[in-house]
Amino acid sequence: MGKASRIKQQSAREKIAAQREAARKAERRNRMLITGGSTIVVLVIVLAFVLVKLSQGSPSTSAGSSTGTLLPASVASQVTGVPAATLDKVGRGAVPAFTQGKAPFAPGSGPALTSGGKPEMLYIGAEYCPYCAAMRWPMAVALSRFGTLTPLHGIHSSSKDVYPSTATLTFYKSGYHSNYLAFTPVETTTVDKTALQNPTQAQNAVWARYEPDPNTRGFPFVAFSNKQVMKGYFYNPTVLQGKTWSQIAAALKDPTSPIAQSVNGAANYITGAICQMTNNQPASVCNSPAVTAVKSGL
Repeated sequence: MGKASRIKQQSAREKIAAQREAARKAERRNRMLITGGSTIVVLVIVLAFVLVKLSQGSPSTSAGSSTGTLLPASVASQVTGVPAATLDKVGRGAVPAFTQGKAPFAPGSGPALTSGGKPEMLYIGAEYCPYCAAMRWPMAVALSRFGTLTPLHGIHSSSKDVYPSTATLTFYKSGYHSNYLAFTPVETTTVDKTALQNPTQAQNAVWARYEPDPNTRGFPFVAFSNKQVMKGYFYNPTVLQGKTWSQIAAALKDPTSPIAQSVNGAANYITGAICQMTNNQPASVCNSPAVTAVKSGL
């Protein structure tokens, strides 16, 4: 074989080797792209799943959900820690002017309600209910004088009812600890009127004692161990219209504010009803000027 032929054959082999190496590099690139592409697809799917779960909202962050929005500690403390001096200055507040001489409660009957060996305060309401929205504020203020109510979640009442979208609390999944009484809240319906909690047979029996016709039963309903019964509301919810949770909570410390006159006034009456359950314990609360002032109206 001549020199020219050998050079030509060697060049052909080098060309073929180069082509094969190029093919191998291309194959490796394709494999890397496929692997990387698969990983990206998996990550996209996982990310999409996470976004869907987040969009559904967690119980503590969605104002429209049944557990509402967890209120900041600073706001919650203003609700649960209204100073006794402020409550004493408010006394009856705006309640007598609104009820026009009518007692805010009706006398109870039947055996005392108890839970865990303590007198029981049974509340039945609904999250959409504007009247419940108004009364949860003074209930929270009053209950906090006898124990610890946590956590506090904020919701708004129905936007399609009277006093629309009133900023309020929900007692759904709230906890209460007290040495003096048990608090049993039942929120029957969500803001969008879907079923939430069903009263037990015993709770329905208590409710039926005071409101026999299930078609005309209203919210809120509170039985103070069957000593007193609260049906409805006894201050004007208009004072809460357009206010935020923080604005309402902040106003409670000013005894001259319309919100404090209404909410704290109602809280003093509720405190008086609770004191009847607890045999006036603790004395520091039940013998306070505010409770003494409202006792004649119970």
